[in-house]
Amino acid sequence: MQLRRNHFFIRFSLFLGLILASCLPAIAQDAPQHARKYKAPPATSHIEVTVLKKSNGKPIMNAAVVFNSTLNGKDEGNLEVKTDPDGKAIIDVIPTGSTVRVQVIATGFATFADEYVVDESSRQIEISMLRPQEQLSSYQDNEGKAATRKPGVQEPIRPTSPAAKPAPTPPPTPPQPPNASDTTPKQ
Repeated sequence: MQLRRNHFFIRFSLFLGLILASCLPAIAQDAPQHARKYKAPPATSHIEVTVLKKSNGKPIMNAAVVFNSTLNGKDEGNLEVKTDPDGKAIIDVIPTGSTVRVQVIATGFATFADEYVVDESSRQIEISMLRPQEQLSSYQDNEGKAATRKPGVQEPIRPTSPAAKPAPTPPPTPPQPPNASDTTPKQ
């Protein structure tokens, strides 16, 4: 009888051990994990910049629009977008609530830069570009002066034709023989 009890107890212990072993992975899933927690990205704003000529209001195609955003004093980096034929540059990755410095660079126009606080989910910015003007000077009146140089790359003025070299002096002429009429002997 004792043998049967021990045999029964051993079988019961093995059966109970198998059940516990099969439940162990399910128990381990409930244990706290030490992995990184998912942090949702911040909400972003839709920013549309329209670049126009100030003189006639026509769009400027292929202008570089540089976005430099800062959020809570932390630099978020720079992004550059070229304008389309309608003069528009659109970006959707700037975090809402950030301060954005917008810089526009277009050939033949003075560079534009300004800061905007983007608190809304959508923002439209219109920029009118000016032609380059003369640099400011503390020694003269700077109001309303137009540029004296044309926009674009300025090349130094070079003569169009090669410089005239002085004409070489002609070599001395050899003595001429006297005329045939002068060769007759004189009497």
